[in-house]
Amino acid sequence: MKTDELREKYLSFFASKGCVRRPTDVLVPKDDPTVLFTPAGMNQFKNQFLGIGPLEFTAATTCQKCIRTGDISNVGVTAYHHTFFEMLGNFSFGDYFKREAIHWAWEFLTSKKWLGLEPERLTITVYLNDDEAAAIWQNEIGIPANRITREDEYENFWPAGSPTNGPDGVCGPCSEIYYTPPKSGKKVEIWNLVFTQFNRKGNPPNNLIPLPKKNIDTGMGLERTASVMQGHESNFEIDILKPLCMAAGDILGLKYAYEAPHGRALRRIVDHVRACTFAIHENCLPDNEKEGYIVRLLLRRAAMEGFLLGKQEPFLHQLVPAISDMMRVPYPELANTNDSVMNAIKEEERAFLSKVDAGLGKFKKLVDKAKAAGKTELPGDDVFDLHTTDGFLFELSESLAANEGLVVNKASFEALMEEHKKRSGSGAFADSVMSAGPLDTLRQAGPTQFLGYDNYQTSAKIVGIISNKELASAVTPAAGTVGVVLDQTPFYAEAGGQVGDLGELLAPGTTFVIEDSQKDGDLIVHIGKLTSGSLSVGQQVTAQVSGERRDALRRAHSATHILHYALRTTLGPNATQRGSKVEPDQLRFDFAHPQSLTQDEFTTIERIINQQIAAAAPIATKVLPIAEAKQLGAMALFGEKYPDFVRVVTMGDFSTELCGGTHLGNTGQVGLCRVVKDELIAAGVRRITCLTGQKALARIRETEDLLKELGTLLKTPTFEDIPRKLQQTLDELRDVKKELAKYTQASLADSAAKLVSEAPTVGTSKVVVVMADSYARDDLRELVDQLRSQAPSVALLLGHVAEGKCTLIASLTKDLVTRGLNASECVKLAAKVVGGGGGGRPDLAEAGGKNPAQMPAALEAGRAYFTSKLA
Repeated sequence: MKTDELREKYLSFFASKGCVRRPTDVLVPKDDPTVLFTPAGMNQFKNQFLGIGPLEFTAATTCQKCIRTGDISNVGVTAYHHTFFEMLGNFSFGDYFKREAIHWAWEFLTSKKWLGLEPERLTITVYLNDDEAAAIWQNEIGIPANRITREDEYENFWPAGSPTNGPDGVCGPCSEIYYTPPKSGKKVEIWNLVFTQFNRKGNPPNNLIPLPKKNIDTGMGLERTASVMQGHESNFEIDILKPLCMAAGDILGLKYAYEAPHGRALRRIVDHVRACTFAIHENCLPDNEKEGYIVRLLLRRAAMEGFLLGKQEPFLHQLVPAISDMMRVPYPELANTNDSVMNAIKEEERAFLSKVDAGLGKFKKLVDKAKAAGKTELPGDDVFDLHTTDGFLFELSESLAANEGLVVNKASFEALMEEHKKRSGSGAFADSVMSAGPLDTLRQAGPTQFLGYDNYQTSAKIVGIISNKELASAVTPAAGTVGVVLDQTPFYAEAGGQVGDLGELLAPGTTFVIEDSQKDGDLIVHIGKLTSGSLSVGQQVTAQVSGERRDALRRAHSATHILHYALRTTLGPNATQRGSKVEPDQLRFDFAHPQSLTQDEFTTIERIINQQIAAAAPIATKVLPIAEAKQLGAMALFGEKYPDFVRVVTMGDFSTELCGGTHLGNTGQVGLCRVVKDELIAAGVRRITCLTGQKALARIRETEDLLKELGTLLKTPTFEDIPRKLQQTLDELRDVKKELAKYTQASLADSAAKLVSEAPTVGTSKVVVVMADSYARDDLRELVDQLRSQAPSVALLLGHVAEGKCTLIASLTKDLVTRGLNASECVKLAAKVVGGGGGGRPDLAEAGGKNPAQMPAALEAGRAYFTSKLA
């Protein structure tokens, strides 16, 4: 059975049982701060499990994209570990429970209509005290008692060990289903049925309180079950992964085989690049923080595997088209970002390989030092420094050390890494735990109704106040910054790149100034300060948006859609949106593009934008089912989570996008748009900045004022004559500089001759050690050259102080370098005296310092060095 067929069979089976078929959630959940990546199918149903908000369905089934990195070192080594994988799941929110979940799981696994696995190859585990589940398996399904194992809370409870160790919150026993393959006889876990039936409160005993509505959360690994159905004993041998392993081998000039020496490396490369392809597709780019750090780590680990196999140039990006092609049935949208994903991966590879090149020299010194001392181990602290300072992965150090017959002190390295994590906070991201907070409590009263598309002002009732992270019944100005939730509001909360509205909540004698509007799920939180009066839950207020600011936001947001059209028209369909920020009369737009815009492209984009503005094309909005909206060609931002019904914004016949933001009535109301900047913000991603309305007009006026001022300085009455006049002035300045350089060179030559003639002779060499404050800092190098040309053998040290900063330059003629003198040693010795450092070549070196008062002593230290060596 092909993997695509298995995925579809699972979803169809549970849809036939009354489960609503839901799409996969995004891989990078922006509205869930407890996780970096979606780790399981249940994450998108947190509110349903907690009973928060409206319940649109009580049973669901999904195939969820997941990334987990807890066992990253096992990827490619074991048969079943992955970072990216798909999790099949079926869920119940107070609907069906244990009996149905068990019966349906058995039916799907053993019925000839579905998977048709041999019942005798399936074994079961249940929680130690879950007599109910054990009875269903034994008495109703007919599993013999010797194939049912009872396990403790650390094996068969979710979260593991929670009855004893916590955390508090929703939890329950689970039952796992194992399959025993005919070849190896080694059991494989293929399904976990979690029965969330308790709410843990406090420590045992009697701390598991039955939930009023019991839930089901099951998870079946798609790749693992596919390996069972296809008769393989490793996930990497299934139809959607083995071709990728073979493709990776082809790129590296190796023939893939599971047992081959390079098989593990190729499997790890494929796994990591697959995970990064999906993540970068959702605009999660390599970075130094959070999920971006994970993407960077995965790419560098994959690049390291290639490096150790002899590939010392970027190659990972070549796998991206094969990955999107292999996953085209469930995720056809992947192909739309192939180019931008490849560019991002290639740039990260280049950066990593340059770090490897830089670190290899340092690593070789560690090896030479260890061998010279007769040691067989590299110190963990040295390898740690190489890792944190030079980006040299530990595994790379370990492998290269093994090639030299050495080992790395891993225990010391890991201890230092653990301490580093504690200091930096990395690795300390919270586990996903379902516990309700103040906003969750408010959510039970229903969502905030947004009325702001048609209104700037409405009456509203306060349904909640949050002060100091807790619910409050009332507040006074002394409370400081608080959050207020209303039953309905005209305030647009920050979303889709558009910043939140500002304004006021008003009541007789009361003014609450709103400084920001934020969204949390289906609630809109008005954040601000009470300047007079008081606020209390249940109070009626008038919610009033700052109209002038909102109008400026509407201009900028509508211009963003027009800009998107102009970019795709000018640069092609691969210029896909990667993010945006819409502020009053100002916008920035991030898009996939491998190089900077040319001046012609820049001009064309601005021309197209303003042509569409001049056309005053109508802007219309309507709410449609998401499938219908996509059929109309509505563009969506990859990695965004959209509801079942979406708002579609159309502009004339040139733009159709999914967008919840506030917009104008027609494009002409934008007035004017100026494109002011194009910049690189990440590998393969550029940012363009535009101004609209009043800010665009202000920019034009600033430019005109600047040109007027320039014209006055150049004594030209017209703007058109400025370039000619400016070029004339630059030509004159260049000629003056040439004359000045001749004079300076001649002057420096005279000075150098005098300094050398007056300098003492040690042996047969002149020693010139002087303060050079009377010379410009930029002329010191020329002075050095002139001094060395005045005599066949010269040792010199110049000191210079400007604005409290010390500069020291040491230099030697070639004969003295041959005799063993070293300018770098001299300048370092002198720099220590002024509290600085530096270095350079044996014949020329430079250093700085921060203690000008010690400069005479520093020069004497340099003089002493020269004298001792020459004597």
